[in-house]
Amino acid sequence: MRESGLETAIAAAGGVGALARALGVSQPSVSNWRRVPSERVLAVEAATGIPRADLRPDLYTAEASPLTAEILDDVDQARADLYDMLAALLGRAPDAELLKRVGATGGDTSPLGLVRMALADMAEKVEARAVSREYFNLFIGVGRGELLPYASFYLTGFLHERPLADVRADLDRLGIERMEDVREPEDHIAILCEIMSGLIHSRFGDAAEQEAFFEKHLKPWAARFFADLETASGAEFYRPVGTIGRLFMEIEAEAFTLPM
Repeated sequence: MRESGLETAIAAAGGVGALARALGVSQPSVSNWRRVPSERVLAVEAATGIPRADLRPDLYTAEASPLTAEILDDVDQARADLYDMLAALLGRAPDAELLKRVGATGGDTSPLGLVRMALADMAEKVEARAVSREYFNLFIGVGRGELLPYASFYLTGFLHERPLADVRADLDRLGIERMEDVREPEDHIAILCEIMSGLIHSRFGDAAEQEAFFEKHLKPWAARFFADLETASGAEFYRPVGTIGRLFMEIEAEAFTLPM
């Protein structure tokens, strides 16, 4: 059974097929949704005019609607966008639509900007099927992938250890509930990046929480994970993703030390 936000979006678009065409995805993909996926919320909002708070009230409050929210400055918006991109690329094997969106991103002449342009160029040329195989080998594998993108593993050498309990305690404090369709433990790098984006946007409480969350749950290990991704033997498309993540974590760590 579809949730009401998705039903409203389908009606506003003129049907499942029309919504799928507006998003550039297949009709069966939309037909299989029970609710609007988190990574599609902003695109559905843009395509239908239905506020994000109506599409996914579990992620967005009415105060976060573009009609009422304070607009983020350019730096914070860029930070949130980059966290969202990392969350999307690391949370699942990217489909053609996600690769298309990554291919449309820009960059600049900074070290981070240059790598982002290189990744965009790769995203425009690579086949989704090839990236899906690479994702499987890196993060899933037969038995296990080449890398284990979890705070518990990087900080203790084991899964489901104290770092996971600490993340869950903070999510409970912030009122963030685990979604039914999420199978990964909450200390997965993609989930932590998504939470950082939400904190920047004040979707998950006060934006002031972001520094404490980063210092506790990302700074101790995320840069090492991304450095490992850069040099992973099975990484090709994901090698620049690793470089982007490492540079971004270094920038974030330094920025949080600067006086306000």
